[in-house]
Amino acid sequence: MKISRRAFVKQASLAGGAVLVSKMGWTASSYRRIIGANDRVRVGVVGFSDRHKATHMPCFMNHYKELNFDVVAVSDIWKKRREEGAAIWKEKMNHDIVACRNNEELYNKKLVDAVFISTADFQHAQHTIEAVKAGCDAYVEKPFAETMEDNRAALKAVKSSDRIIQIGSQRRSGANYHAANDFIRSGKFGPITMVELTWNVNQPGRWRRPALVAQLKEADTDWKRFLLNRPYENFDPRKYLEYRLFWPYSSGQPGQWMSHQIDTVHWFSGLKHPRSVVANGGIYTWKDGRTNWDTTTAVFDYGPEDDLSSGFQVTFSSRMSNGDENPAEIYYSNGGELNLNTNKVSPKGG
Repeated sequence: MKISRRAFVKQASLAGGAVLVSKMGWTASSYRRIIGANDRVRVGVVGFSDRHKATHMPCFMNHYKELNFDVVAVSDIWKKRREEGAAIWKEKMNHDIVACRNNEELYNKKLVDAVFISTADFQHAQHTIEAVKAGCDAYVEKPFAETMEDNRAALKAVKSSDRIIQIGSQRRSGANYHAANDFIRSGKFGPITMVELTWNVNQPGRWRRPALVAQLKEADTDWKRFLLNRPYENFDPRKYLEYRLFWPYSSGQPGQWMSHQIDTVHWFSGLKHPRSVVANGGIYTWKDGRTNWDTTTAVFDYGPEDDLSSGFQVTFSSRMSNGDENPAEIYYSNGGELNLNTNKVSPKGG
């Protein structure tokens, strides 16, 4: 995709809810630094994860030359991933990469202007705070936080800075989702009456890393630093590497999957949160020691707080059995449906 540095920044600034900027917006200094600078933007990797390798790396490689970006450092508290990350990025960038034992070392060295943050779910907000306090912009994987306390602390830190933070909700970049938002907001669809969200995945090994778990030794990492502000417990390599299966390190299906889909509801409707929600579920299939559910159903009520006679219902269901990983998002009005699997608006059911 051909895109200039100037156009890239303009698009980022218009990306709506996916981007958080300071309460003062774009400052003159940050505007000059991003748009007018000839200097290369030095990027660091906070957490050399599977996610980073699979998605961040190829996207970065598509655009870094034209945008004048460079990866210069990798921070990971596990020796294996730290060394692997430095070696892979050295091959990509054709120069040495600084391998940092932790984020404190990364920021103290004044190595970077911006960072990728792709650590464990519960760490994202705290690592964002570290980044903005070090004067860095950041691309942060979702979910942004697993507790409102962490969320509010990070939001406060970002708004009190002049840093640019983007959250990894990729639907915000999808042309089909922008078209759906435009169509619904135009009034042509009519009032939303119902939304059905589903995400079913029949993969016994989903979020499991048994081979990697066997390689992780406490002496090769920093368990206390991993836990951050979570209650202390003894070292557990599964919770370190398979954190998506365990609370309070992740909420599992809601944080990993529902967060993407429910975000479109807020985006298309303009509503910031539901009026109420009820959910249940359990661990019905995978008796492997996990604490997060393998099956979830949630029902939301959305609408204006001051008018309970209007609104709509949203259902989210997810199971980790008998599923083909074909996430569905279907919006209904009384006149028809907007289907984000087929990317069609039709009078079906209307």
